[in-house]
Amino acid sequence: MSILDDMATAVSERAGSEAPSRTAAAIALDDRYAAHNYSPLPVVATTADGAWITDVEGRRFLDCLAAYSAVNFGHRNPEIIAAAHAQLDAVTLVSRAFHSDRLGPFCAALAELCGKDMVLPMNSGAEAVESGLKVARKWGTDVKGVPAGEGNVIVARNNFHGRTTTIISFSDDETARRGFGPYTPGFRSVPFGDADAMAAAIDDHTVAVLIEPIQGEAGIVVPPQDYLPRVRRLCSERNVLMIADEIQSGLARTGRTFACDHWGVVPDVYLLGKALGGGVVPLSAVVADRDVLGVLHPGEHGSTFGGNPLAAAIGTTVVEMLRRGEYQSRATELGARLHARLHGLIGHGVLAVRGLGLWAGVDVDPAIGSGKHVSLRLAARGVLVKDTHGSTLRFAPPLVITEEEIDWVVDQFAAVLAEGHVTSAPA
Repeated sequence: MSILDDMATAVSERAGSEAPSRTAAAIALDDRYAAHNYSPLPVVATTADGAWITDVEGRRFLDCLAAYSAVNFGHRNPEIIAAAHAQLDAVTLVSRAFHSDRLGPFCAALAELCGKDMVLPMNSGAEAVESGLKVARKWGTDVKGVPAGEGNVIVARNNFHGRTTTIISFSDDETARRGFGPYTPGFRSVPFGDADAMAAAIDDHTVAVLIEPIQGEAGIVVPPQDYLPRVRRLCSERNVLMIADEIQSGLARTGRTFACDHWGVVPDVYLLGKALGGGVVPLSAVVADRDVLGVLHPGEHGSTFGGNPLAAAIGTTVVEMLRRGEYQSRATELGARLHARLHGLIGHGVLAVRGLGLWAGVDVDPAIGSGKHVSLRLAARGVLVKDTHGSTLRFAPPLVITEEEIDWVVDQFAAVLAEGHVTSAPA
């Protein structure tokens, strides 16, 4: 019996004899018509509310992934949904060929939240990263004086910034890279957390340093305490833009508005996304001062849907929610509980726990099983997490989760660990 079969049996036992047919039919349709660029858990969502997802069988799951931080404020957050409904009754898209009454207020609110002058609104996180790289190269040519086509960008190993052709060109993930060359030149990779290596890599043609303040896909890796402050000083001294990819780590996930805030660091450029769209629409942004974003001129960059009225209305609401500070406080307080409970499992099937706020990377003893297998076992118990890099799990629930729900999640995890070793999940 495969792990997927085992999962289907568990669903069947808890949801009734008809359960596998509805789940299997939905998954079979996906498999037939949707490109196989993901390997999802065999759970088919049909409704969601707060921290909970209900599948096609009527079975409820506590969502501990939150769409990789896109659902920071909970599924169908009432405040965000109200803003979306109101805008749906007005205007949703005019492209950037015309102005809309929602774009200016959104950009002004987000710029103020970030302490910057200007906002370049886009859609996906990867689009924000691509846009940030274009801006950095243009800034390098127009402002720093780097010869055209010779600018370079320093990145960190084990990074994750997306999967576009340019981004995978500096990725260490061979699954994302293999077969997709030729790759885009102009990037230098150094170890994450090593400011000395970064200093050695910067030269007169370096235009930017692009880093995640906390590496997400790598397993929620928190850098040494002096790392980000040293990077900030390096960039200032060498006239290099510091670009912080806060797409997963930002907007209250770690207990601060931005992860950089934990170290008192302000980058030259913020890259934002995921939670900025409130879990309702794709919305991302590049945020910087005028001397950086001012290098763009009409026709040099654009997006038909970037900054559309619907997304802008939702984004403005998200910024208003962040200004109140309640979600940052929840992530801090509930994150302390989550980390304390998870640390209590070290030596009982857990090797290490990392992270900040409601964001944790947990290394499971490989003797217990692969991360994929443990994720499937947790799903069978009503908890949704996702694996990364072998036996590492990520816990990142919506920030509306309660103390009781956190305790229940960790109890289910402890029970899975207590089951001991089982066969590995299929590739």
